[in-house]
Amino acid sequence: MFLKSVFSMNLPFAVRSKRAVLPVLLCSLLALQSCRFLSGEDSIESALLPNEGARVEGEVGNEQVTVDSVQARDPQAKLGAQNHERIVAQNGGAYSDRQLEELVALVTADLVSQTREKNRAYSVTILDSPKVNAFALPGGYLYITRGLLALANDAAEVAAVLAHEMAHVAANHGVARSRKSKTQDLANQVATNVVSNPIVGRLAQKSTKERLQAFSQNQELQADAIGIKLSGRAGFDPYAAARFLRSMDGFTAWRSAVNRVSNDMSTSHPSTPRRIEIAERHARAFGQPSVGDTRRDRFLKGIDGMVFGENASGGTVRGNRFAHTALGLTFQVPENFSLTNGDAAVLATGPREMALRFDSVERKGLPKSAVDYISSGWVNGLDESSITPVTINGMKGAVARAQAGDWQFSIHVLPKGDNYYRFILAAPRTNADIGPIGKSIVKTFRGLKKTEAARFAPLRLRVVTVGANDSVARLSKRMFGVSRPEELFRALNGLGASGAVKTGDRVKIVTGG
Repeated sequence: MFLKSVFSMNLPFAVRSKRAVLPVLLCSLLALQSCRFLSGEDSIESALLPNEGARVEGEVGNEQVTVDSVQARDPQAKLGAQNHERIVAQNGGAYSDRQLEELVALVTADLVSQTREKNRAYSVTILDSPKVNAFALPGGYLYITRGLLALANDAAEVAAVLAHEMAHVAANHGVARSRKSKTQDLANQVATNVVSNPIVGRLAQKSTKERLQAFSQNQELQADAIGIKLSGRAGFDPYAAARFLRSMDGFTAWRSAVNRVSNDMSTSHPSTPRRIEIAERHARAFGQPSVGDTRRDRFLKGIDGMVFGENASGGTVRGNRFAHTALGLTFQVPENFSLTNGDAAVLATGPREMALRFDSVERKGLPKSAVDYISSGWVNGLDESSITPVTINGMKGAVARAQAGDWQFSIHVLPKGDNYYRFILAAPRTNADIGPIGKSIVKTFRGLKKTEAARFAPLRLRVVTVGANDSVARLSKRMFGVSRPEELFRALNGLGASGAVKTGDRVKIVTGG
């Protein structure tokens, strides 16, 4: 999230009984953001075999067995621990919602009760990110975003995702991917520093990236197979994985139409139709559809009221306008631009290969004037003769041009409070619109009025009951603050392109805060 200050507490707990449910309920009385569990005996296939339950913390002989003591003996857990805080910080922090945390904890406990991995403890963290994503670090560190939970339609779908990530851990995929990534980094460095032709260099980087993605996709298919077996053994509907993949396919199509910037599961996983086909084949080993539990009602109760999309503390995008209520600022881009609130900056793409980056730097220690700051060495290819003072809505800033290769840049810097705010618009050298468009965007940058702030409160996911006169179109019209609402409604509720709703169904809609 743009300019988001992240602080997250990690209050772990462990299952302390062979009956996993009651201890988890007791532990949910805490303000939990990360849930930890012990499992049984080792090997990847043994993760699919029934076990008596999650391991008991306590004494074994003269040894005190705890989550921490097990992780201390697990060399991979040290790798995960070294990166845990950074991963949480880079993904919006931990999402705090007792009802949701309890739900995820119960699902995870049921999965862990079916594992037989000796010397393995699992830690599950819900990330405060709107992206549809889940991933694992070596040593049992699992992460799932609230964006993914919003897309899921029952607890079985969440179980399928978590079991998939547990399979990555059991198969040591994280360690293998790390080794492969280091090889890719070296190849990219050679391509960048040694290959003189920039086009050849980019092609070399693209080739190594594709090889890494193919390697990762093989891992994903293996984790799918193991995860479906594990969730099915835990009593969940084994067809849930295929259902969730269909929803993800619909959500990806909606997001692609609304926003061309992508950074979630769809960028690193195999094509969805293939995964659905394989997932259904594995599920049939358990029987016909509806063979397992979904816990749909319990799940919908858990996600009702959850924040949907961006958390306002990191800034909010509404259509073509960005606003940050905490910092009290806003700006907008032309209607034909696509605007995104990224992790480190606000990004936008427009026609004729135009791209905008909006970010900030703290003014402390930097030149006092925007003119001096813009010429202080951070802009490559700067045309120093183009630096010009400019005043925008009372802010005394500066504008300049830069060129690099086939690209040109329009750069505006404006001081506000303790920060310099930077608008960097890029376009091919042949695009003569960059100057006027850059100026038109910067002119909209201003303070946010108190009366406007309510419009940018976080959106919420609400669960409603379908009435006798309701339809997909009618329910979609109740959606607030989102583009292409009917398409999003279908994706959120797993309806596909032609599915309908029935009286009495419980469905998800997006509303104002």
